[in-house]
Amino acid sequence: MKEHIVEVIHQIEIDHDVKILFACESGSRAWGFPSKDSDYDVRFIYIHKPDWYLSIDQKRDVIEIPGGDSVSIPIDLLLDMSGWELTKALRLFRKSNPPLLEWLRSNIVYYQSYSTIDQMKELEQKIFSPVSCMHHYLSMAKGNFRDDVQGEEVRIKKYLNVLRPVLAAKWIEKYDSIPPIEFQELVEELVSEGEWKDSIANLLERKRAGEEIYLETRIDNINEYLHEEIEHLETYAKLLNKDIPDPTEELDMLLRGALREVWDEELGELGKRR
Repeated sequence: MKEHIVEVIHQIEIDHDVKILFACESGSRAWGFPSKDSDYDVRFIYIHKPDWYLSIDQKRDVIEIPGGDSVSIPIDLLLDMSGWELTKALRLFRKSNPPLLEWLRSNIVYYQSYSTIDQMKELEQKIFSPVSCMHHYLSMAKGNFRDDVQGEEVRIKKYLNVLRPVLAAKWIEKYDSIPPIEFQELVEELVSEGEWKDSIANLLERKRAGEEIYLETRIDNINEYLHEEIEHLETYAKLLNKDIPDPTEELDMLLRGALREVWDEELGELGKRR
């Protein structure tokens, strides 16, 4: 599949006249609990040619395949690709956007070119806002807990969809840093040995075996744990108050540097071929 993903990346560059800077896995495969038929959730960051940025009108700043955009080669049915244009990505980076921070920490990188992403990674801790990230993960945990695990019967993957943001929020509380993307790392660091940890291991094993779609009787000890942790994190979140320096000037410089690096290099290659 990686070869196919890279092939699609190069075709996107041709069809949409952009350069892709980075592409990674962002879903259950990156979290460490894919099932045998899980989709490939590929997320990428791309840059347009300089003229695209010299306009008084805001233009579309996402590419979605399949979805709102097309590519001129066949796409595997398990492949879902979505990309953000660089200025959109940098605006969200400035806000310490958790999904973007997860992309940058993905252990499954399909493609990377130029130095832009490495420069962003060097700024990660500087732009990290525990307030923004805590509220993101807590909101996700509360929504999934309310909507997905309150019935008499619950699907296995729904528990994991609450557990992951709860543990990510607990990581922020404990370490005041960006949580790791891999679920198992969160579990190993934050969950004590015993029956509760064994319950999580059992959920993971069954999810990977493809049992995620089956309904089963609600697991009350997990529900109780999640309820208590969410209440605790809500209290903690109200006390969080940490300002971060405005990184806009550095991010503006990063954008300008990326434009020079990407397109000057291409122009140089064109000159050599002539």
